[in-house]
Amino acid sequence: MKDLLLVLAKGLVKNPEEVRVEVEQPNEKGVEVYRLYVAQSDIGRVIGKQGRIAKAIRMVMRSAASRKRRKVVVEIAE
Repeated sequence: MKDLLLVLAKGLVKNPEEVRVEVEQPNEKGVEVYRLYVAQSDIGRVIGKQGRIAKAIRMVMRSAASRKRRKVVVEIAE
């Protein structure tokens, strides 16, 4: 799952070497939190107009997680 998020994010940004993902252990509801960090200049590229790209990233991650019967949340950190 972490690798999928890295591939998606690195394909969008100008500075792929600055992309990193941190994963938190599942909480009491079984939800894993993935925090995506990108360069300050690439935040807009990852979020997109009206958050469309961020929504698409979250949808892809939720779909991949549901195939493995897991729940995930993607947060884009600044």
